[in-house]
Amino acid sequence: MKAKHQRLALALVALGGIAGAGVLAASALRDEAAYFRTPAEVAGGKAAVGEAMRLGGMVAKGSIARQSDGLTIRFVATDGKATVPVEYKGIVPDLFGEESGMVADGRMRADGTFVADRILAKHDERYMPPQMGEMPKNMKAPKNVKATTWP
Repeated sequence: MKAKHQRLALALVALGGIAGAGVLAASALRDEAAYFRTPAEVAGGKAAVGEAMRLGGMVAKGSIARQSDGLTIRFVATDGKATVPVEYKGIVPDLFGEESGMVADGRMRADGTFVADRILAKHDERYMPPQMGEMPKNMKAPKNVKATTWP
């Protein structure tokens, strides 16, 4: 085989390998990719049944209902324009509560209920963990703090 043909064969094998890696990466990302939707978008028909997505909004006041099994929780997510019933089986984050922000990963069921696989609770920039106590209202960032280098 001539050197020219060897280089051509090597280039074709390399191109095939790159294309194969791209197909594998695309198929892996397709399973992990999820659109972010609001309750208004879901109510508007932008979410298909069984489509992986993220639902973001606020937990409606008075909507949290814990089931007798101790793990299943049902609540209503709202964005002020529309509502979506949500069902989750698992332990919810400590910050999860009524009138708090949340993002849920999951899929829509045919009956219009969003079945969450994971729930993330959102907090504002003033959040202080309960273990730290209350943050003083007049607390400000210290001035002239030197950067620390970590080993």
